[in-house]
Amino acid sequence: MPMIDLFATAGTFDDKKALARELAATVMRWEKVPDLALFRRNTAAFIHELPANAISNVDGESGYVRVQILTPAGVLDREKQVGVVREITDLVADAAGDPSLVDRTWVLITESPDGGWGIGGFANTGADIAAAARAEIAASATSAGESSRS
Repeated sequence: MPMIDLFATAGTFDDKKALARELAATVMRWEKVPDLALFRRNTAAFIHELPANAISNVDGESGYVRVQILTPAGVLDREKQVGVVREITDLVADAAGDPSLVDRTWVLITESPDGGWGIGGFANTGADIAAAARAEIAASATSAGESSRS
Protein backbone atom coordinates (compact mmCIF):
# COMPACT_ATOMS: atom_id res chain seq x y z
CA MET A 1 0.00 0.00 0.00
CA PRO A 2 2.27 2.73 -1.26
CA MET A 3 2.18 6.46 -0.74
CA ILE A 4 3.52 8.57 -3.58
CA ASP A 5 4.69 12.17 -3.25
CA LEU A 6 5.39 14.18 -6.39
CA PHE A 7 7.14 17.55 -6.12
CA ALA A 8 7.23 19.92 -9.11
CA THR A 9 7.23 23.56 -10.07
CA ALA A 10 3.71 25.03 -9.95
CA GLY A 11 2.03 24.87 -13.33
CA THR A 12 3.90 21.78 -14.55
CA PHE A 13 0.71 19.70 -14.64
CA ASP A 14 -2.77 20.73 -15.78
CA ASP A 15 -4.78 17.81 -14.33
CA LYS A 16 -3.19 17.05 -10.98
CA LYS A 17 -6.04 14.81 -9.78
CA ALA A 18 -5.80 12.56 -12.85
CA LEU A 19 -2.02 12.43 -12.45
CA ALA A 20 -2.28 11.51 -8.76
CA ARG A 21 -4.78 8.77 -9.55
CA GLU A 22 -2.62 7.35 -12.35
CA LEU A 23 0.51 7.45 -10.17
CA ALA A 24 -1.29 5.47 -7.45
CA ALA A 25 -2.73 2.95 -9.91
CA THR A 26 0.66 2.48 -11.59
CA VAL A 27 2.50 1.74 -8.36
CA MET A 28 -0.27 -0.55 -7.14
CA ARG A 29 -0.12 -2.46 -10.43
CA TRP A 30 3.68 -2.86 -10.14
CA GLU A 31 3.33 -4.07 -6.56
CA LYS A 32 1.06 -6.80 -8.01
CA VAL A 33 -1.31 -6.73 -5.06
CA PRO A 34 -4.88 -8.01 -5.50
CA ASP A 35 -7.41 -5.44 -6.71
CA LEU A 36 -9.06 -5.08 -3.30
CA ALA A 37 -10.72 -2.06 -1.70
CA LEU A 38 -8.12 -2.35 1.09
CA PHE A 39 -5.33 -1.58 -1.36
CA ARG A 40 -7.27 0.87 -3.57
CA ARG A 41 -8.30 2.99 -0.56
CA ASN A 42 -4.82 2.96 0.96
CA THR A 43 -2.69 3.64 -2.12
CA ALA A 44 -2.52 7.37 -2.75
CA ALA A 45 -0.46 10.02 -4.46
CA PHE A 46 0.06 13.60 -3.36
CA ILE A 47 1.02 16.35 -5.82
CA HIS A 48 3.09 19.11 -4.20
CA GLU A 49 3.48 22.27 -6.25
CA LEU A 50 6.39 24.52 -5.38
CA PRO A 51 7.29 27.99 -6.65
CA ALA A 52 10.07 27.92 -9.27
CA ASN A 53 12.44 29.61 -6.83
CA ALA A 54 12.03 26.68 -4.39
CA ILE A 55 13.72 24.15 -6.70
CA SER A 56 17.24 24.38 -8.08
CA ASN A 57 20.15 22.34 -9.29
CA VAL A 58 23.73 23.61 -9.05
CA ASP A 59 23.29 25.64 -12.25
CA GLY A 60 20.12 27.34 -10.99
CA GLU A 61 17.69 25.36 -13.18
CA SER A 62 14.32 24.53 -11.63
CA GLY A 63 12.51 22.36 -14.21
CA TYR A 64 12.73 19.14 -12.21
CA VAL A 65 10.25 16.65 -10.81
CA ARG A 66 10.87 14.41 -7.82
CA VAL A 67 8.65 11.42 -7.18
CA GLN A 68 9.06 9.55 -3.92
CA ILE A 69 7.40 6.17 -3.54
CA LEU A 70 7.07 4.85 0.01
CA THR A 71 6.24 1.15 0.01
CA PRO A 72 6.41 -1.69 2.54
CA ALA A 73 9.81 -3.40 2.66
CA GLY A 74 10.37 -6.16 0.13
CA VAL A 75 7.33 -5.49 -2.04
CA LEU A 76 9.29 -4.28 -5.07
CA ASP A 77 11.96 -6.70 -6.25
CA ARG A 78 14.56 -5.47 -8.77
CA GLU A 79 12.37 -6.13 -11.83
CA LYS A 80 9.49 -4.21 -10.26
CA GLN A 81 11.80 -1.34 -9.24
CA VAL A 82 13.08 -0.93 -12.79
CA GLY A 83 9.59 -1.18 -14.25
CA VAL A 84 7.89 1.23 -11.88
CA VAL A 85 10.65 3.85 -12.24
CA ARG A 86 10.43 3.69 -16.05
CA GLU A 87 6.63 3.87 -16.12
CA ILE A 88 6.37 6.65 -13.52
CA THR A 89 9.01 8.69 -15.37
CA ASP A 90 7.13 8.34 -18.66
CA LEU A 91 3.81 9.10 -16.96
CA VAL A 92 5.20 12.33 -15.49
CA ALA A 93 6.58 13.51 -18.84
CA ASP A 94 3.31 12.66 -20.62
CA ALA A 95 1.21 14.43 -17.99
CA ALA A 96 3.37 17.54 -18.32
CA GLY A 97 3.28 17.39 -22.12
CA ASP A 98 7.09 17.65 -22.07
CA PRO A 99 9.04 14.62 -23.34
CA SER A 100 12.31 16.22 -22.19
CA LEU A 101 11.09 15.98 -18.59
CA VAL A 102 12.10 12.30 -18.68
CA ASP A 103 15.68 13.48 -18.18
CA ARG A 104 14.73 15.72 -15.26
CA THR A 105 12.46 13.37 -13.30
CA TRP A 106 13.90 11.68 -10.24
CA VAL A 107 12.08 8.67 -8.81
CA LEU A 108 13.06 7.54 -5.33
CA ILE A 109 11.87 4.27 -3.85
CA THR A 110 11.84 4.17 -0.07
CA GLU A 111 10.92 1.07 1.91
CA SER A 112 9.11 1.32 5.21
CA PRO A 113 10.35 -1.17 7.81
CA ASP A 114 8.00 -3.93 8.92
CA GLY A 115 5.66 -2.38 11.45
CA GLY A 116 6.42 1.13 10.16
CA TRP A 117 3.24 1.42 8.10
CA GLY A 118 0.45 3.04 10.10
CA ILE A 119 -3.17 2.99 8.98
CA GLY A 120 -6.13 3.82 11.18
CA GLY A 121 -3.86 4.55 14.11
CA PHE A 122 -2.18 1.12 14.05
CA ALA A 123 1.39 0.31 12.92
CA ASN A 124 0.86 -2.66 10.60
CA THR A 125 3.35 -5.38 9.78
CA GLY A 126 3.40 -7.17 6.44
CA ALA A 127 1.60 -10.05 8.16
CA ASP A 128 -1.13 -7.67 9.39
CA ILE A 129 -1.68 -6.31 5.87
CA ALA A 130 -1.74 -9.83 4.38
CA ALA A 131 -4.28 -10.94 7.02
CA ALA A 132 -6.51 -7.95 6.23
CA ALA A 133 -6.30 -8.77 2.50
CA ARG A 134 -7.18 -12.44 3.13
CA ALA A 135 -10.15 -11.35 5.28
CA GLU A 136 -11.43 -9.06 2.51
CA ILE A 137 -11.06 -11.85 -0.08
CA ALA A 138 -12.92 -14.28 2.19
CA ALA A 139 -15.70 -11.78 2.88
CA SER A 140 -16.03 -11.10 -0.84
CA ALA A 141 -16.21 -14.82 -1.63
CA THR A 142 -18.84 -15.33 1.07
CA SER A 143 -21.03 -12.47 -0.16
CA ALA A 144 -20.63 -13.64 -3.78
CA GLY A 145 -21.73 -17.14 -2.74
CA GLU A 146 -24.72 -15.78 -0.85
CA SER A 147 -25.84 -13.61 -3.77
CA SER A 148 -25.60 -16.54 -6.21
CA ARG A 149 -27.92 -18.59 -3.99
CA SER A 150 -30.55 -15.83 -3.97
